[in-house]
Amino acid sequence: MRRFTRSILAAAVALAALPALAKDSVKAARAQPFAAVMECRKIADDNARLACYDAAAGRMDEAEAKGDIVVIDKAQAEKAHKEAFGLPIPSLDFMTKALKPDEVDKLEGVVRTARQGADDKWTIELEGGAVWKQISGDLLRNPRQGQKVTVRKGTIGSFLMSVDGQPTIKVHRVV
Repeated sequence: MRRFTRSILAAAVALAALPALAKDSVKAARAQPFAAVMECRKIADDNARLACYDAAAGRMDEAEAKGDIVVIDKAQAEKAHKEAFGLPIPSLDFMTKALKPDEVDKLEGVVRTARQGADDKWTIELEGGAVWKQISGDLLRNPRQGQKVTVRKGTIGSFLMSVDGQPTIKVHRVV
């Protein structure tokens, strides 16, 4: 019975610590030069806070110039996400922090080329260079250059593509 009580107590302590661990992991995810700038906000004295900001901003500028940190805005994140959408690159998930869930789970594009293979499956290249290969499903009309395409995340890592408003086909990203 004592072992059970200790187990319950240990689980309760671990659960109570989760919010603090999550908060620490968010702070840890920040680049040190950026975190140093944010720390300056805690200084009450105006002159000391300004001196802290000046020093931290200088270090952040140096780090960015050396390539130790990379600063991107939402438009750059959207562009990078669009280029990488469908590729298995989980280390780039930090780019999507500023994006809304529907922006993260969906890509809209335009067909650059479409060719049908000997297996009757389509390979569709979008403007921007992304290449998608049909896995299953049927298209009612052949895809053509200039048609609009929507690719969205499906279940268990799959992707669904709609070409020119047709029913979706299952696809995977080739390039």
